[in-house]
This record gives sequence, structure tokens and C-alpha cells, in this order.
Amino acid sequence: MSLDKILAISGKPGLYEIVTQTRTGAVVQSLIDKKRITVGAHSNISILSEIAIYTLTEEVPLKDVLKKIKDKENGEQTSISHKDGKDTLEEYFFEVLPDYDEDRVYASDIKKVIQWYNLLHKNDLLESLETEEEVTASDEEE
Repeated sequence: MSLDKILAISGKPGLYEIVTQTRTGAVVQSLIDKKRITVGAHSNISILSEIAIYTLTEEVPLKDVLKKIKDKENGEQTSISHKDGKDTLEEYFFEVLPDYDEDRVYASDIKKVIQWYNLLHKNDLLESLETEEEVTASDEEE
């Protein structure tokens, strides 16, 4: 499954997977407890594939940041928790993305990225980062 089907919903913890779309919104399933809820079109929803992290030169897609974390951690859970202190989080993120814009990327953003990575890892959804890349590369060759 690609990041196109994974959502972050403002005011709700964790990540959600789209089960089906309805006329007025979507039915989504939590990656934390597998409970299904209906979200309306009025909800503030972010699709993970459309999120990017500011760097000093450009915006790096979240997919690429997650891939860098996966490479750093050798495909395992992160070595730090999203509950760690601001300094620890920033130090870790600096190792992953050395040129991230410290003025526009807050500790709360880093917490979310680390929490999302661990949640995607727990649900075996990080493999989609690799397959997405391979599909894109084969499409360009044709």
C-alpha cells in the first residue's frame, strides 16, 4: 500500500488507512487499534504522500525522509522515542536530514515524523516506500 492511502487527521492520534470513500467523506481505519471511523469532508485531513519537510534549499517529500530514517535504523524501529526531549529529537533529525530548516520544522513536527515512522513500521507499511520507488522508476523507463 502506498502513502496515498494513509492519512493523518487533525485532532486524532496516529495514522489512518482509507477503507472506502463516501459521498460526504471517507471511512478510515486506525493503524493503532484497527477501529473504523467515518470522517467528513470538513475534517482537516493530510495525505502522507502530499506532506513535505522544509530544508534550507527545497521541500523533501515525507516518503524520502521516512526512507532515510529506515536506512539509518536498518529497517528497524527508531532508536529514540517520539516522547524524548526537544534536543534529542532535533539531534536525531539532524542526522537523518542534515539541512532541514530549523526555523520552520518544529520539535512537534519531528515527533510526528518519528511516531508515524514507528507506526508504519509496526504495520509493515514501510515496504511500500521501496515498491513505490521501483514502480516509478519502471514507469520512467517505458
